[in-house]
Amino acid sequence: MPIQRLIGAAIFHNNRQMDTLVDDLSQRLAQRIRLERDSRGWSLADLAERSGVSKATISKIERAEVSPTAVVLVRLASAFDLTLAGLMLRAEGTGERLSRAAAQPIWRDPESGYLRRQVYSRPDHPVELVRIELPAKQSVTLPASSYAHIRQLVWVQSGSLVIIEGGTRHALGAGDCLGFGPPADTTFANESNAACSYVVALARS
Repeated sequence: MPIQRLIGAAIFHNNRQMDTLVDDLSQRLAQRIRLERDSRGWSLADLAERSGVSKATISKIERAEVSPTAVVLVRLASAFDLTLAGLMLRAEGTGERLSRAAAQPIWRDPESGYLRRQVYSRPDHPVELVRIELPAKQSVTLPASSYAHIRQLVWVQSGSLVIIEGGTRHALGAGDCLGFGPPADTTFANESNAACSYVVALARS
């Protein structure tokens, strides 16, 4: 078989494997959100009021009819008094100290296309590690509530990233690292024509 076909087959296999991981996590998230709501005795209206997400949207998410955007998922996690990583960890149901690359949960934001890999997170460990791939010309804005009770660092691995934190603009290149201040609405933007990747380190305060 020509080398080009071998490479193409390998890429196709890897893409299918990643899509399977993403789809599996989406199903688990839908089930976990319903479980978190039920365990608190909340109705759809209760969760909608606490999160600012409409009842109709929550209902569709819980039935896995739609995949929540990053902003919606953060609002739901905050309503449960969880970080996004904490909600995903509960959805995945794992707690091993060793985080194998092949088993790390992957989630794609349907709105921006950004890919979020949960590199490391455990309920009994104060540090969480996440790797993000943000496509060219895309941005994500997360509310201040998503940064409550945590401290955060962002370390750019490749490409360029603009972070607008509470009105302050930071332009970061590969190798640059930014420590966040007090909780504020924050935008992560890739204004370039190439994808960028960055690592987020979170510590619960």
